[in-house]
Amino acid sequence: MVNFNRILGAGLTSLDARQKLVSRLKNKGISNKIILEIIKNIPRHLFIETALRDRAYNDVALPIGYNQTISQPYIVGKMTQLIFENDNMKKILEIGTGCGYQTAILASLFKTVVTIERIKPLYIRTSKSLKRMGFKNIKCIFGDGFNGSIVDSPFDAILMTAAPTTIPDRLIRQLKPNGRMVMPLNEHGKQKLLRIKNTKNGILKKVVDDVLFVPMVEGTTD
Repeated sequence: MVNFNRILGAGLTSLDARQKLVSRLKNKGISNKIILEIIKNIPRHLFIETALRDRAYNDVALPIGYNQTISQPYIVGKMTQLIFENDNMKKILEIGTGCGYQTAILASLFKTVVTIERIKPLYIRTSKSLKRMGFKNIKCIFGDGFNGSIVDSPFDAILMTAAPTTIPDRLIRQLKPNGRMVMPLNEHGKQKLLRIKNTKNGILKKVVDDVLFVPMVEGTTD
């Protein structure tokens, strides 16, 4: 895991601010101690605009530009907890890099993270930022998330941070046997968070919660 101590200071960047966030997440049901420790150690303020940094450790979603958001810490913790397994933590595909906060958390759990962003300026900004922070196990791709990354597949897990209207078959085919996927699904105007398991008898789908994510869009944009 990247050591952020050299760039952390007092005030909002302090351990105290991050610990208070972790306490709120615990109270809301995030119980995995490994994930809570990672959230405590990763400075969320580094992933958002300077003007919004006084809200970095509130449990809220925030805009990151290009009509995208950094997810609420509770949702990040919940999705990460759903994707976590004691075994099979080698390689994960993330659809929707965004500002890289979820990416950084996954990179602290998985040996390799492959992450895809469809908005080119956001891809350029975030890939540079993650590299500058010192992450060496993240592969950033500019591309259409619906296509996944065949050359890097199969994956132990896939995590999606945008909501399609159907479960993408192309991504399911890139999962290992017994691989899992956590994703929001927009059906009939209502979004549900799903945990999917790729079994030999087909996919097993479990509805976890109501959520609100940006829609998943095909193609790329400059």
